[in-house]
Formats: sequence, C-alpha cells, structure tokens
Amino acid sequence: MAMKVLREVGRKRSGAAWIGGSRGFADCAAAAMGVAERREGGGGTKAVNLFTAVNQALHIALDTDPRSYVFGEDVGFGGVFRCTTGLADRFGKNRVFNTPLCEQGIAGFAIGLAAMGNRAIAEIQFADYIFPAFDQLVNEAAKFRYRSGNEFNCGGLTIRSPYGAVGHGGHYHSQSPEAFFCHVPGLKVVIPRSPREAKGLLLASIRDPNPVIFFEPKWLYRLSVEEVPEGDYMLPLSQAEVIRKGSDITLIGWGAQLAVLEQACEDAAKDGISCELIDLRTLIPWDKETVEASVSKTGKLLISHEAPITGGFGAEIAASIAERCFLRLEAPVARVCGLDTPFPLVYEPFYMPTKNKILDAIKATVNY
Repeated sequence: MAMKVLREVGRKRSGAAWIGGSRGFADCAAAAMGVAERREGGGGTKAVNLFTAVNQALHIALDTDPRSYVFGEDVGFGGVFRCTTGLADRFGKNRVFNTPLCEQGIAGFAIGLAAMGNRAIAEIQFADYIFPAFDQLVNEAAKFRYRSGNEFNCGGLTIRSPYGAVGHGGHYHSQSPEAFFCHVPGLKVVIPRSPREAKGLLLASIRDPNPVIFFEPKWLYRLSVEEVPEGDYMLPLSQAEVIRKGSDITLIGWGAQLAVLEQACEDAAKDGISCELIDLRTLIPWDKETVEASVSKTGKLLISHEAPITGGFGAEIAASIAERCFLRLEAPVARVCGLDTPFPLVYEPFYMPTKNKILDAIKATVNY
C-alpha cells in the first residue's frame, strides 16, 4: 500500500521549473560562478524514478562544466543505488572515480578540490556514515569563506548522500542526520521529495556558490516516479513549495515524509479538515516567510520528520513560528517525528511517523 501511494504521489507532481538563486550566503550561483541561467531545455519530459533523475543531473553537471568531478565509494561502477551509472564510461576515470572507504578523506579531498575552483560532487554512500567526515564539513567547509574574509572559499562543494528509512535498513542504514548540519552556519541543507525536485534541486545545489549537503531519500529512489524535464533546469533553493492548499491547519515536511503527509491530508479531508501542505525543500536557509504566511492563515501548525523528535529540525521551525505567529496561533505547534531511540530494525513500523499518527495529531490540533 505504501509503495503504491508513493508511486502515485510521484506521478502527481508537475509544474514548470524555474531557475532561482539563494537567500543569504554568497550571491546567486549563476552570477557568482559564471553559469548562465537556464529554463527547461528542449526534448519535453519523460517518466523516470528518483535515482534516474539524480543520474541525469550528474550527467548534465559533468557535461556543462569541465571543472566538475564526481567521486566516492563505488561510484565508478554506478554506486550501490546506481545513481552514478554510466558516468565513468562517458566522462572518464579522471573525472568520475572511486575513493578509499574513508569518509573523512572523501570530504577533505572534496574541500580541497572545491577550494581550487572546481565543482566537487562527493558521495557519502549512506548518511549514517557521514559522521567520520563531520569535522571536515563543520570545521573546514562551513568556515572556509568566513575565516579567510572571503579571500578563499570551497563553494563548489556538494555532498550527496542517501538518507532515511528504507524498510529494512536497521541502525546503520536508516538514519536522518539533517539536523546536525542545520546547526552549522556556512552549510546549506537540501532534501528533495520527488524525481523532478531531485534533478532541479541537485543542479541548483551543484551550481550554488556555497557548500551544500544534499540528502536523497533512498526509500524513493525506485518508488517515486514522475514526469521530469529531459533538459537542463534548476529549482530555487531556500524556497518552500505549497503543494496542497488548505485553511484549517498547516503541515510541513521534507523528503519521503511528504508522501505520508499527503495520505494524512486526504484522510483528514474525509472528516472535513482542510490541510495546507508545504514541502520545505531547503532546510537551511529555510523559507520562513512561506511558512509564516500559511500559519497566519490557518492558525495551526504540524511538523513531521523521520529523525528523532528531540533536537530535530522541527523544533527549530516550531520555535521560529511561535515567535513570529504567537498572537495568531490557535493551538500548540504539533510535532510527529521519529522516536528518541536508535533506529530499530523489526520495530521500524512503531518508530516511524506514520499516517495514522499524523492524522491523530491533526484532529487533536484542530479540535484544541
């Protein structure tokens, strides 16, 4: 059932893609790095899954900029999720290559490569394994521009990594570590919900003049399918998208959780509850204005993510909206998230923020 819904949600997503810039940080990638703005290229659209959309984006990035490099564990033969299939054959092993099994080394090499004016697109095989690279990303990549007074930067750095639940990943192949990096000034954090979003946001992240952590929901690599423009296009970073209009309560999520939230919205509608659903897309810097406008209209807010509830990014959203919309809130901000436990294996269904948990929270908040 869940797989069917995820496929249907992926197919429903449509709309024109637009080239957008960044809020804060360095200036727009197109201006700062000499990339001409692009709208959807010729050739129409084609139904593809998420990992194929990522693969298309990497092909375009390597094809349009000879300074681009893709590397990581096993990427030379396509990677464990096949996202880099065909890249080494087309662009050569000098631009697409394997690395040792050392995440700290991958990140350190990527920072140095980006600091020399290249676009370093590094893959961390699973987000659960990104922690050995934490020092490099937090104390080097995030601070490179700041500590040099903008004399130097590693803005061409993009770290790709699959994250989140997959149904059978257990402790070390299911975690959602986005909140760790949202706490670090100097990094951007981007998470797509679908193939079209993944391609456009990944190209925007690669071309953005700031280090970007790009988490890909591995649950959706093959399940989410939709029409994706075959050409070169980018979607704006730091711009949330209202994907369902409503008037009674605002729901916010990112990545694979959007499919679960959509199911909850549809069930809530059967009970006469109108939900407005927002995909945050970029977590840092996030689009406070869009969320504030929605909550000012509905008076209620629910946030849902897979990561544990304590210290999750939902807490930051809740605090910010409480400050900005205090007099317009009609109920406490609700959070439906993962549990404060290590990610389980056989007990994953109990850990996850499911449709029924969200639906119960929607009803409790609306009836507060």
